[in-house]
Amino acid sequence: MTTAKKSEVSKEMKNSEFHEFFIDELKDIYWAESHLVKALPKMKKASTSKELAKAFDKHLSETEKHVETLEKVFEILGEKASGKKCDAMAGLLAEADEIISDTDKGTMVRDAGLILAAQKVEHYEIATYGTLRVFAKTMGHNDVYDLLSKTLENEKTTDVALTKIAESFVNEEASEE
Repeated sequence: MTTAKKSEVSKEMKNSEFHEFFIDELKDIYWAESHLVKALPKMKKASTSKELAKAFDKHLSETEKHVETLEKVFEILGEKASGKKCDAMAGLLAEADEIISDTDKGTMVRDAGLILAAQKVEHYEIATYGTLRVFAKTMGHNDVYDLLSKTLENEKTTDVALTKIAESFVNEEASEE
């Protein structure tokens, strides 16, 4: 783990209900990202097109970096990096598994479904990081705000990349199957 400069958190702020809520939600997204790291290889394996498989590979690498960034955030805040089960991500990943089992291997319908599942995950992450970075800024955690902002931009870029794959050929071919 890298040595990070600890954020100037007053004892009052650290004990506030808002700060505790912030930490709790960081634990939630930490769990989510950690479990996404485990799910993305399965989604890649289920992909039909090489383009989507490559996108899932890239997403996996980025998600591993997001986990590291969150560990740095916890360190800056003087907290232990730990996860709390994220029911939203658990549901989204269960839905991705269901899409895999409900679609035929080697079809663009499956790829369209996988893109749908991945974009639902991205939109959840975009909403979470967008809110958490504003929480950080409100509490004066500017270094944490910067880290979460970078992750947010990365999540948005991944969402756009998935849309491009869907619109360039996957949806059209799926509609013809």
